[in-house]
Amino acid sequence: MAHPHIDAIANMPASALIGIIEESKMTYVRENLSIFLHESQIKLLKQVKKHEKPHHRKIRIKQFEKAKKDDLFNIHLGLYLKKYEKLAKIGLIEVDKQPSDGLEYDCRLTPDGIEILDEIANLEKEWESVVGINDNDLEVLKNLALNSFEITYNHKKNREFIF
Repeated sequence: MAHPHIDAIANMPASALIGIIEESKMTYVRENLSIFLHESQIKLLKQVKKHEKPHHRKIRIKQFEKAKKDDLFNIHLGLYLKKYEKLAKIGLIEVDKQPSDGLEYDCRLTPDGIEILDEIANLEKEWESVVGINDNDLEVLKNLALNSFEITYNHKKNREFIF
């Protein structure tokens, strides 16, 4: 018997297919992860790792300097801090509310956070096998990602990395 959604999937645009694939990956990771994390917490944990890179740190400092002029800054600051503090409460990150480099706050991965990110990376790789991504598929995806990245990068650049 054919899959009940085969006709629907056959008629979907690429953007819908990408959404299904991303949801599948996230579902697989969340179901097999050794701790419970919401999808947004997984994404936030990955952001902490990204923000630890020196060039990303410089961009963040610049963002904070410009954002402080915005009336909504304190509201957004409080909302983001709450999200980070939830990850800190379960021991995955540390939040520094008084860094010395111009940031309003900073976050660092703990050893447990690093371990969970490694587990997530391994589960994502495992998921690739489960859904049958081969070397040819990977090359196509890399090409699509590179072409797609230009749109996002140019948008951020035009906004002077304040978004």
